Amino acid sequence: DTGRTLYILDEPTTGLHFHDIKLLLEVLHRLRDAGNSVVVIEHNVDVIKTADWIVDLGPEGGDGGGHLVAEGTPEQVAANKASYTGQSLRQALGIKPGEPRRRAAA
Repeated sequence: DTGRTLYILDEPTTGLHFHDIKLLLEVLHRLRDAGNSVVVIEHNVDVIKTADWIVDLGPEGGDGGGHLVAEGTPEQVAANKASYTGQSLRQALGIKPGEPRRRAAA
């Protein structure tokens, strides 16, 4: 590990138990904290909500997708009403409809 590596993972939580997902997140955060870049393609909202930055493509899958719907911190994507991911993030982050979003830590 040089702290200058780009890691790309495609749906790494598929088939994992909740405990194993927690361990995976710890490893991913350790890689990031060491200065590496980690790109994760994922549908698991428990993983998505821990991201530093989200790029939400859609709005649907296949021919109905591939467009940038939202991007930003989890809170910013949660505030985007056009984003299906944002809807899930609002629940996962405990943001109630109409509630002001939290400011990201600096």
